[in-house]
Parts: sequence; structure tokens; C-alpha cells
Amino acid sequence: MDRRSITWAGVGGAALAALGCAAGAGASPDAKIDGPPLGFEPDQRFVRRARALLRTHPAIDVHAHPGRTFVRDAVGLSAALTAFSAGGAFEDRAIADMREGLVCGGSFSLVADFQVLDFAGAGLVAGREFRPGEARESYQRQMSALKRALGEQGAAIVLTPDDFRRALVAHSVGALVSVEGADFLDGDVGNVERAFSDGVRSITLVHYRPNELGDIQTAAAVHDGLTSFGADVIREMDRLGMVVDLAHASEATASGALQTCTRPVVCSHTHIQGRGAENPRFISAGLAGEICRRGGVIGAWPAGIGMTTMNEFVDRIFDLADVLGPEHVCLGTDIDANFRPVFTSYRQTPLLVSELLRRGYGEENVVAFVGGNFLRVFDTVWNGRQTS
Repeated sequence: MDRRSITWAGVGGAALAALGCAAGAGASPDAKIDGPPLGFEPDQRFVRRARALLRTHPAIDVHAHPGRTFVRDAVGLSAALTAFSAGGAFEDRAIADMREGLVCGGSFSLVADFQVLDFAGAGLVAGREFRPGEARESYQRQMSALKRALGEQGAAIVLTPDDFRRALVAHSVGALVSVEGADFLDGDVGNVERAFSDGVRSITLVHYRPNELGDIQTAAAVHDGLTSFGADVIREMDRLGMVVDLAHASEATASGALQTCTRPVVCSHTHIQGRGAENPRFISAGLAGEICRRGGVIGAWPAGIGMTTMNEFVDRIFDLADVLGPEHVCLGTDIDANFRPVFTSYRQTPLLVSELLRRGYGEENVVAFVGGNFLRVFDTVWNGRQTS
């Protein structure tokens, strides 16, 4: 089994422990990709077109955890997460896969609430509260580990949108440092600017713990939406030129964020409720439409929820484009921390693109999907920052 086939979101604790131990004991990140079936036979004519397109246009994964840096040296974990972390991090393999798959960069996301997560039934929850200072310590550990790994692999941190364009020309990998969950801010809005100085350019407001900013999709409301601190954080992100990510936020929290934010936002990895499946992690058509009306984008998410093949993921991309417009759909794989993924390695990117082309998505729309749409949002957010 490939490490990328071992998921942690939505797997019961006992099953996860077994999988985590298997990863540490016998799986190799150099092994042949052993993921779900594609569900289509790649047409080499379109694979060649896909590779040519990816060499000349930036491909950017809007939300991911390439190589699972967040597990490095983590302490104080639940038994299930300890077993999961035994598989270790593998940034070298993930970045090599990006290069092979002609992905010029994307999100390298820290996980703010990783220390306190546990499993309840089929889902992740916050199993305990943070100890004083623990959230900041976890963030600093992950940030240091990520910078070290990126340096070792020759990947550059993306500080401006043009850094992605430079990465494409240089045939290198650009890392958009993001944080999933704002728990690491520890209630201090000044930590937003400190994160910006560290190189963070996007924050997902909440993850699996209702935090000081607002409520999550997968737990009962605590705050009834966005808090005043959450609004302060968004205004500070606006000022600095950081991308707001609404993934995992409750509808009320997301609505409050949209009313506060003056720039386009992303919902980096989700789907629309009722479009092939229902899941607490999906969003309503109304919320998706409002994000798009404000110039934002929705990340097509290859989680194995109501689908088992990459072909069905292609169906989802077409469906999102039909409902929202192709200018509002991007790629958000959640790679290396996804739930039963149908897209398991960046080496598969040319295959995904080839099937979009073969089925008539159109080169212009494919270019927008793989990176253009997110770059438009990042450009708008960055150009609107206050520089004085």
C-alpha cells in the first residue's frame, strides 16, 4: 500500500492505528502508485497535450499537505494519531512527484489543531483542549520543519503570486505556506502579522476544532457564526494580502466571513451538497454561489465521498463548472491527508488533465482550473493589500 493511500480523515481509530503501523513498517514512498482505478483508459494523444499544457501554464494545488510535514516530531498526540504519525513525513517524495507531474507548486499546509485531534466514530474531532502555549509551539514546530524540508528539496516559499510564475519558468516547485485552522493565533490578532512574516499567505479559519474565530461544519455551533475576533483576523488578513480559506467553516461562519472580507476568498476543498453525494464537509449551493459572486473559487476535492475513481472526479469538476462557471473552479486535492482519495499522487496530474481535455473541457478552462483561477484570486488579494 502506498503511503498516499493511507487516509486519516474519516477513518475509525482502530483501523487507522493498523494502517499507520503498516505505513511505518513496510510501505515505501518509492513504491508504484497503488491507488483506486482511474475509471478510464488514458489516451496518449491527450496525455501529450496535457504535458505540453502543464509545461507552459502554472498548475497549483490550492490545498494540500505534501509529504505530511505536520507529523514531524509531534508530541502529545492521541493513540490513533500517534499510530498514524509513525508512518513519518516524506516531503522528498512529494516534491519529486510534483516535479514529475509538472505541478509548479501549491499549498503546503500546516495543521493547527493536529495536537488535539482524535477520532469519534467515522470522523475527526478535537479530543481535548490545548495546553497553555501548545498551539503556538505546534505551529512553530511545523513551520521550522517545513522550511527545513523545503530548503533540503530546493523548493522555494511563495511570497507573491509572481513567485508561482517564476517557479513555472524555472521548472521548480513553489510552496504556498498555509495553515489549516487559526488555532495557532492563540487569540492574538498580532500573530497574523507574525505568520505573514514567517511566509504564511493563506489561513483556513477553522479545521476540526471550533476555535476563537468561529464554528465548524462537523460539530454543533458554539459561537453561532463568526466571532468578533474572527472578523478582526479577516480584516488583518485583508490588510496584509493573505488569502482567506472558508473550508471547514459552518455556513454561518462562512457567511460572516464573506460579509467582513473585502477581497475574493477560496473554499479550498469541498463539493456542493446534493450534487452526487451528501456530506457534512460539503457546502450549500447558496454559499458556493455567494463565494463565486464575490470573485472567489471552489476547490474540487478528490475525496472518496460518493466516488471511487478518478473518472468520477472528472465528472465532479464538470459539474462544478456547470453550476458555478469554469472561472470559479480550481484544484484542491488535500493530498497526503485526504479521505479515501481518488487522486493519490501528483504524478497523476497529466492523466487528470488529459481526461478533462479528451472529454471537451477545453484548453482555456483547463488552464483556468489547474492554476489560472486561483492565481486571479491571489493577484486580487495581493494587489489590494495596504502597503503603508
